[in-house]
Amino acid sequence: MPFFIRLNSIAIHTIEELGALSKFGATFFRWIGQKPFRWKNLIDQMNVIGVDSTPIILLVSLFTGAVFALQTGYAFRLFNAETLVGSTVGLSLTREIAPVFAALMVTARVGSAMAAELGTMRVTEQIDALESMAVNPFHYLVIPRIVGATVMVPLLTGLFNFVGFMGAYMVGVGLLGIPEGPFVSRAEYYVDNEDLFGGLFKAAVFGFLLALISCYQGYKAKGGAAGVGRATTRAVVVSSVTILVVDYFLTQWILELIEK
Repeated sequence: MPFFIRLNSIAIHTIEELGALSKFGATFFRWIGQKPFRWKNLIDQMNVIGVDSTPIILLVSLFTGAVFALQTGYAFRLFNAETLVGSTVGLSLTREIAPVFAALMVTARVGSAMAAELGTMRVTEQIDALESMAVNPFHYLVIPRIVGATVMVPLLTGLFNFVGFMGAYMVGVGLLGIPEGPFVSRAEYYVDNEDLFGGLFKAAVFGFLLALISCYQGYKAKGGAAGVGRATTRAVVVSSVTILVVDYFLTQWILELIEK
């Protein structure tokens, strides 16, 4: 019996959190068109989210492409099909690996920072001070972060695609000895614009969700320094799980759309 009571409590808490998060998201769409839109805040957030994340994206994408080419190269050699390594890596990067990995990297680096910053401002009453100065804190703090993540995560995904394929090219052509012509031409033949744009669309959705969840956790933080720590942990965990769950449904929808 205690197990079912605990299960019921978790279910009720989850539903309450989903409702509060939905209300937080609805507030974003209500305020995004309101003036004045603070462009400086948006550019600052785009710089933090996009430019400052570039080194980690370059490193992760290069080795992701290299490892994927190494694994598929040795596997395809069993069937004498090494020339398919380029197309396989290209399709995997554009459709799945690049948008998911880029979003997870941004969640770990920027999502946690968003929750910590807003949480600290909440517990030190800086957000209340903004309200007392007739400045809407949601419009001032949250909207630039969500818009910045929605714009920059697809750009980082495009960079991930390019550098990841370069990593695969260096390993496939340089290390495994796959002929350069078939490696590149098979990738060009099999990777379509629909694959690229589908991955970028998924990245935009992931960017919106990770910023929305991170800002929500920080904005509602309470309980001093310990509360900020809990909000930061919840922001990373919930954002990462949400990205992976939403990825399944987006992938199914995009594949059905492409087949039509």
